[in-house]
Amino acid sequence: MRYGVILPGGTAVEQLEQAVLAEEAGWDGVFVWEAAYGVDAWGLLTAIAARTERIRLGTMLTPLPWRRPWKVASQVVTLDQLSSGRATLAVGVGAIETDLPRTGEELELRTRAAMMDEGIDLIRELWAGRSSYHGEHYDYECARDDLAQVGRPVQERIPIWVVGAWPRPKSMRRVLRCDGVLPQYPPGQDTPDELRRLRAWLTAQGSSPDLDVIAEGETPADDPAAASALVKPWSDAGATWWLETRWQMPHHSPARMQDVRTRLTAGPPA
Repeated sequence: MRYGVILPGGTAVEQLEQAVLAEEAGWDGVFVWEAAYGVDAWGLLTAIAARTERIRLGTMLTPLPWRRPWKVASQVVTLDQLSSGRATLAVGVGAIETDLPRTGEELELRTRAAMMDEGIDLIRELWAGRSSYHGEHYDYECARDDLAQVGRPVQERIPIWVVGAWPRPKSMRRVLRCDGVLPQYPPGQDTPDELRRLRAWLTAQGSSPDLDVIAEGETPADDPAAASALVKPWSDAGATWWLETRWQMPHHSPARMQDVRTRLTAGPPA
């Protein structure tokens, strides 16, 4: 299992310093959230790439139907090149909680899901060096080969992690096209046993053995044994990544920022 942290907020400078601390403390990945307005996720990740050498970098997560997929593809490949192949793209249909900005984007769930499917396909085509895509929601055409050639990733395949609403068949079939799943369980069923059932379903469907399954939660900084005990059942159930979270509001208060630094300094719950 690998261990990452989702930075809950703060200024760009604070999050950059936290990411550097995460690498120094032995974490394997740093992920930042992407909202309609605030600290720009991809600019921040690029700055982190310049200050780190090892950790994987990505969003948690990008609401793909509310973004232009060619723009996202450009941002991710730029990060991948500048980080020497450490980029991960995590995508979902977009959250519509009332405390998040509303910008007039598409809200109907089926439409957003269809846009996400096309967006994933279009991004993969661009990363593969192809310059044409025509779907129901997106059209892309470019006659300039140089744009496609300079926009190639360092990684042979940049991982795309996608939210999978378990056990909905259509949502889970989307997972099989990607490189990782961020499970969304029915209320009250986010347990290692449920993850084990999800993993068994993926295996039965012929998923890649390298497909990442992500678990997330909060572990204590001052009790390594307790932290490890909280994570072990998820690892035993088949999770490949543990993402440490600190989502309590407010995300950017001095107390929250100190809490994040303390947890990062203690190292991953290995």
